Amino acid sequence: MYFTYKFLSFILYPIFLIIFFLRILLTKENWESFKEKFLFNHKENQSDHRKLIWFHAASIGEATSIFPIIKNLIKRNSELKILVTTVTLSSSKIIKKEFSNEKKVIHQFLPLDIPFLVDKFLNNWKPSFVLFIDSEIWPNFIFKLKERNIFLALINGRITKKTFNRWLLVKKFADKIFSSFDLCLASSKESLEYLKNLNVKNAKYFGNLKFAPQSNSYSGSDEKILNLKNRKVWCAANTHFDEEAFCFKTHIKIKKVFSNVLTIIIPRHINRTKSILKNSEKYGLKTEIFNNQKEINPETEIALINTFGQLQKFFKICKSVFIGKSMIKSLELVGGQNPLEAVRAGCKIYHGPFVYNFQEVYDLLNSKNISKEIVDESSLATEIVKDFDNSNKNISENLNKIELYGKDIFNKTMEEIDKIIKL
Repeated sequence: MYFTYKFLSFILYPIFLIIFFLRILLTKENWESFKEKFLFNHKENQSDHRKLIWFHAASIGEATSIFPIIKNLIKRNSELKILVTTVTLSSSKIIKKEFSNEKKVIHQFLPLDIPFLVDKFLNNWKPSFVLFIDSEIWPNFIFKLKERNIFLALINGRITKKTFNRWLLVKKFADKIFSSFDLCLASSKESLEYLKNLNVKNAKYFGNLKFAPQSNSYSGSDEKILNLKNRKVWCAANTHFDEEAFCFKTHIKIKKVFSNVLTIIIPRHINRTKSILKNSEKYGLKTEIFNNQKEINPETEIALINTFGQLQKFFKICKSVFIGKSMIKSLELVGGQNPLEAVRAGCKIYHGPFVYNFQEVYDLLNSKNISKEIVDESSLATEIVKDFDNSNKNISENLNKIELYGKDIFNKTMEEIDKIIKL
């Protein structure tokens, strides 16, 4: 099976070139990501005899989950150098912004999982330790690292039932891949059992690393800056296609009680803001696209955010937050987005029934009355009106419990990583 995978990766290389070129035209890639993913132009490792730790995290959620780990490592160990690879444009922007003043941290896009690119990448960087995050499984990279006897860990490893069943179709191949990991820290009890069944020899579970405390990089008087002091404001974050219509309908219902309501929508993919704006016209709503350089117009009813890194700013204002990718039936098996950034800002969280990707997280939050499942726009509108009436009652006691829970997960994870570095 591995021979087939390796052979196909060679054969498909020219096709990948064409696909990625088309993705540039669709603005899903840029020339930097294109060149680095094919190693036409990649950053050179200027050797200074430091140990290099390589973290790979596919997208924003996975990348931000390891920020506390990276900061902890560079603070305590001046001999370390850290390479972070990602796949998406949005994650690269977040990482570059977060570590703009940190020379020990380098970002590069992950090359395609093709043997000659893998060899070129590893020959250049020569990592001492490698940590893949979440569900990033790349066979050529994994087997090449094993050949070179480089310590490989899967951190916050996540295997869904759907993914597990797919691996069972190629069980021998799967066993060979997962047995190559020297350590796997599972993100859930379910993932722990799946990892063990896939022949992982050293699997542990401490909890989901996304609960780990994150530093808040945003500061400022948000209400004054945005001219929102006399508005009733709620937020819909990480929305996917068609959930914005759900938010428009919710807004209209809330408006019957609070005429000064403002709905802030932060779509998961900000390139959709213009189409969302056009759709809002069908509902007769005064909508604007907010670009972070102006106040929100007092007459605006719907503000669409089209810049990265804005979540914390609006979570500080909007204490009632709907988290998207949770109302779409067709996404039932991949539903849910991480609510923890909003939780840490003291928000009450609302979500739809389809949160499979974060089921354990939502179960814990629901049990502490920090989040609540809603089924339609009427139920969401009712809850938000209650929040406005109650002036967003303080949930600091429950938040403290979440904070302690997250610190425990982080500390235990760091203990395992420290053991790796000392090898």
